Amino acid sequence: MRTVLLDLDGTLVDSAATITEHLAAALTEVGFPVPDAERLRRLVGPPFETALPELGLTDEQTSAAITAYRTSYDAVAATVTPVYPGVPALLERLREADLRLAVATSKPEELARKIVAGVGLAGFLDLVGGADHVGGRVGKAAVVRSVIERLGVDPARQPVVMVGDRHHDVDGAAEHGIPTVGVAWGYAEPGELAGARLVVPHIEALAEALRGDKVWSTLPPVPRH
Repeated sequence: MRTVLLDLDGTLVDSAATITEHLAAALTEVGFPVPDAERLRRLVGPPFETALPELGLTDEQTSAAITAYRTSYDAVAATVTPVYPGVPALLERLREADLRLAVATSKPEELARKIVAGVGLAGFLDLVGGADHVGGRVGKAAVVRSVIERLGVDPARQPVVMVGDRHHDVDGAAEHGIPTVGVAWGYAEPGELAGARLVVPHIEALAEALRGDKVWSTLPPVPRH
């Protein structure tokens, strides 16, 4: 069976406005200057555990900011996160094509499940996989590993592709020999998806690519990092 791993933020849902609003409030709460809107938007996707220190926060500030962010954002995310137009129909078409679908997101898994259920996408997915900070599962590579293990998929022998909007998706999947189809409607900076085997401009192009044979035959496993 062909398996498609799907990123969440910037791929299935347009969560940037809500995430940056709550992140800005969290940064203010810990006394760190809030970056401009463009810089905040670039923080959507990668784990805050690595992204916030790169912004200049100390370990103590990072921990406090994440706690403040989780307290406010997690309480509303499942009800205020918009789905990109066309995504439910896309997932339905992919299921009709006998593709196995799973979410692989850097978000905490429990929250990802709530969001997916809250926006009405749960019925299309075999698994919603995310981060587990208690268990040490942080970052896209660790999430992808967990998802393929739970699905019983061996990328060296079975066709599997990642779909995402940031280089973290490309890099995390590549660690397991999985190629990525990038989506142009997400939050990537210009040139960020250069490592993807294919970048699609819109939902319909993604549906056509994944439902056809060409994308699978032209995307062999990538070298593991």
